[in-house]
Amino acid sequence: MTNAEPAHAGVHFPPPLLFVVPFALGLFLHRWHRLTIVPPASPSLVLAVEVAGVVLMLVWAVGTATAFGRFLRARTTILPFRPSSALVTSGPYRFTRNPMYVSMAALYTGGALALNALWPLLLLPLVLVVVDRAVIRREERYLTRAFGKEYDAYRSRVRRWL
Repeated sequence: MTNAEPAHAGVHFPPPLLFVVPFALGLFLHRWHRLTIVPPASPSLVLAVEVAGVVLMLVWAVGTATAFGRFLRARTTILPFRPSSALVTSGPYRFTRNPMYVSMAALYTGGALALNALWPLLLLPLVLVVVDRAVIRREERYLTRAFGKEYDAYRSRVRRWL
């Protein structure tokens, strides 16, 4: 790394904010002008959507706990504004390079489903584009600089999302 490049990914804010803020905006819009995923007049369909939301929130809990546990075992940081001391490629990282972001997307989607609120879902594609461009790409550039061929090999065999 050159002196001009940071010894970390260069992301200076907590990435979960990129999910929390638009979700909160979506809930505000939902309160202002209710836009549901399924019509409230279909209680069995509403229940099915709510249950699917709860399942996705459980996916978030398991995915986040497992990914975080892998970072603890490797004794490296999950914070993108701190240097990484190890490349984590086991556990959920065998299937996706970004299990924490996939998990946050599952939580976001699950929350919208559980609340039967369409507004947050309409904002989700924008959230994913911003996360990809403002966070993941920076993290990947840093990991390439920090771990070189080891990261390149990992990146060639594991997808970014799923």
